[in-house]
Amino acid sequence: MKAGTLAGTAVATAATAVIGGLASRPAQSPWYANLKKPPYQPPRQAFPIVWPVLYADIAVVSAATIDELEERGLRDERRTYIAALVTNLILNGSWSWLFFNRRWLGTSAIAAGILSISSADLTRRSIAVRGGKAAPMAAYAAWTSFATALSTHIWALNRRR
Repeated sequence: MKAGTLAGTAVATAATAVIGGLASRPAQSPWYANLKKPPYQPPRQAFPIVWPVLYADIAVVSAATIDELEERGLRDERRTYIAALVTNLILNGSWSWLFFNRRWLGTSAIAAGILSISSADLTRRSIAVRGGKAAPMAAYAAWTSFATALSTHIWALNRRR
C-alpha cells in the first residue's frame, strides 16, 4: 500500500472522528443521561476504544483496496470506491450531529440505518477486491448495524418525551 493513499484515508477518517467527536460532547449532558436506554447499551468507556480501532481499520483496508484497484488498472472502480468511502464517512460524521447536537432521535436512527447499509457496501466492495485481507472491514459493518439497533431502540424508548 502506498504511503500517500494511506495518508489520504487516514486524514479522511481522522477528520470524521474529530467532526463526530465535536458533536458527541453532549453525551455528558443531562439530556443524554436522562434518556431511557436499552439494557445492552455499552458502557460509555467502550466508545473511545472501539471507534479509533474501527477508523484505523477503515483507513488501512480502504487504502489497500484503492491501491489494488489502481494496480489492476480499474480506474472507474477506484473512483467509485473513493466516492463510496467519502459518502460513508459523511454519513458517519453526520450521525453524531443528528443524535447529540440536534437531538433528532428518529432521524438519527434512520441515518444509522443508511450508514449501516453504506458500511456493508464498503465492506463488500473491499472484499470483492482484496478477499479475506479485507475481512476486518466487516467489524465496521457489524458495529454500525449494532448502532442502528441501539439508535432505533433509544428512539422507541423516548418517543413520548
